Amino acid sequence: MQVIDNFLPKDEFERLQEIVMYKIPYFFIPKINSGHDKEDNSCYLIHTLYNYEYFPALASNWLSEFKSISDKLEIVSLMRMKLNFYPRTDKVETHIPHTDYKISHKGCILSFNTCDGGTVLYEDEKEILVESVANRALLFDPSKWHSSTSCTNAKARFNVNINYF
Repeated sequence: MQVIDNFLPKDEFERLQEIVMYKIPYFFIPKINSGHDKEDNSCYLIHTLYNYEYFPALASNWLSEFKSISDKLEIVSLMRMKLNFYPRTDKVETHIPHTDYKISHKGCILSFNTCDGGTVLYEDEKEILVESVANRALLFDPSKWHSSTSCTNAKARFNVNINYF
């Protein structure tokens, strides 16, 4: 795990932040981590920028706008890149732990706003909360258990989730 503050240059981050928070169309997902049996009331909105699992691979018209992130991460092979929009809740809710893919790979979660939400990593039976801070990148292996959270002190929590080699 590595946390990098000020991941992108300020002007590039602000350009992407404007797109993510005010221009991108999002799609409602009625349950976070829908592969789990546990019933919960979680929901969020996403915009899939790229997903290799579809044939042909799904690529959004917005994908090229995020090239600066791909370049900074030195991505050799992109598996998935999606934007997440977690609506505000009355209390911070930690969502059901999950893995993104079973195979070990690289992951990056870049936060687009600062709020009291974050990403929880489970390492050596410890829970490590990485707080959502604007322009903070979390680099980790998403084949290991982790959770997203909602937030209470902003209208929503915005980030990009990238799976790659």
